[in-house]
Amino acid sequence: MKEILIEGHRGYCAVYPENTMISYEGAMDLGVDAVEFDIRLTKDKIPVLMHDSNAKRTCDVDVEIADLTLQEIKQRLNPAYTKKFGNKYLSCGLTVPTFEELCALAARKRPDIHMGTELKISTEECADIAVAMLKKYGLFENAFFYLWDTRIVEYIKTKYGGRTMGYLKGSMKYHGKDPYRYYDEIGMNLSQVRSIFYPLYARHGFPTHMFCADNEKDVRRFLSKKECNLITANDPVPAMKVLGRKIGKVKGAEEWTLDN
Repeated sequence: MKEILIEGHRGYCAVYPENTMISYEGAMDLGVDAVEFDIRLTKDKIPVLMHDSNAKRTCDVDVEIADLTLQEIKQRLNPAYTKKFGNKYLSCGLTVPTFEELCALAARKRPDIHMGTELKISTEECADIAVAMLKKYGLFENAFFYLWDTRIVEYIKTKYGGRTMGYLKGSMKYHGKDPYRYYDEIGMNLSQVRSIFYPLYARHGFPTHMFCADNEKDVRRFLSKKECNLITANDPVPAMKVLGRKIGKVKGAEEWTLDN
């Protein structure tokens, strides 16, 4: 049986606030093969981890990430995601991580981990910054780039030889060329894999990253597709159990402090 990679979506975001250092350390402790994260640029062009362009959902502050410097982000934003977790992580000293903080953690704790690098800013500048950081920490060879713009897919593939993953044409910012020419892999969500049109979606023959499977039924649904080579999960435990992986111990909220 081929190896299937298990990826923690935004870290281990079923248990910890997404795109935070405790979420990524938790995913690494759990034993995932890969972590997925979202890169945005601050006003002073520092890559930080945040899915949304606005901090309101996870930080309770209505402000655009691109309008703040890194110093302002570190001072003003606590990504404890109280709408989801209440006050559980509010006193853990969380800040919005820089991409470099995550790379340093991975290089120290899990240098073998695959880095699911989603560029939320579809520019060559953002791609250059991300690639340089991955290379600085020796993580580029095990990285794959999740991209929503066919022009940036081509850029990363032709300039850096990076491992690229795009989505179905209708989901991409499309520039008129063959949208799949520079793909190594393709991403499909649960509704697409469930769809009666899945054979049509899969006709391109790419190895497929499938997201998100948080229960055994959906994990097995993904595994039934021969194209599946990676399963992304908010909660990776069901996939790890189905695939017979060792499940590591993770910390509870009370074990996290500012010094962790």
